[in-house]
Amino acid sequence: MSIRSSVALIALAAFGALALASSVRLAAADLQPLHDSCSISRADQPGRIRLRTGTSKCGSEDQCGSNFSSESLSRFTGFTLDDLSRDGAHLTATLAAEAGTFTCSGTVSGGTLSGNSVFTPDAAFVARMGQLGFHGFDSEKLMAYVFIGVDSAFAQRLQQTGVQGITIDNLIALRIFNVDPEYIHSLAALGYEQLDADKLIGLRVQKVDAEEVREFRALGYKPTADELIQIRIFDITPDFIKRMQARGFHDLTISKLVQIRIFKLAD
Repeated sequence: MSIRSSVALIALAAFGALALASSVRLAAADLQPLHDSCSISRADQPGRIRLRTGTSKCGSEDQCGSNFSSESLSRFTGFTLDDLSRDGAHLTATLAAEAGTFTCSGTVSGGTLSGNSVFTPDAAFVARMGQLGFHGFDSEKLMAYVFIGVDSAFAQRLQQTGVQGITIDNLIALRIFNVDPEYIHSLAALGYEQLDADKLIGLRVQKVDAEEVREFRALGYKPTADELIQIRIFDITPDFIKRMQARGFHDLTISKLVQIRIFKLAD
């Protein structure tokens, strides 16, 4: 490699580093920490906690502005379930993730840690997502990413499958409903290769899986992605089709099977 080429590569690397640093500074300027009230208590399920935020904005925990979630204790540091039994204990529960860090600091009383929460967005994460083509983040969105578990590796893995229509909004649903590369590839292997992100979410919401698709194929059906969703919504199972065939109804299309379900003609 010539000296000129080496200098050009070094300059390019330096420019990239400066550009990334600049994007991080810009992101940091746009993103502000979020402050609110919070409470943490034991959940009914083993190894989980009940986290509530926003109660300071309303008169009671059951009114507006209160956000409740059930979280895995293993994701937090700074306290244990036994600590929630120590009245008067001052604790800071911390949930650190790529998109930012959430803390709930306060005092334990009656089995509940009550106090104030702070969410601090991570500008470096925003810069990494920007390099992947995702823009327009705000602090609220990033806090949702932290709790739901959306990170840049997940976004990149989805992009590498070739799925179109991935946005900073539906990344949340893609994670919630576990639309992962394995699920995408299992459908692509059956011919469903051009599904966009929202369609995949719809299929996953209805719990459509490759095994059931193969069962329909064995019965002579080749349902489209939209028909797969209809099949689930109207509870058209392979067993239901077999019952209709046993009654002498053959060559029923998916549309006719849906009508049978809607008008309860099988009862």
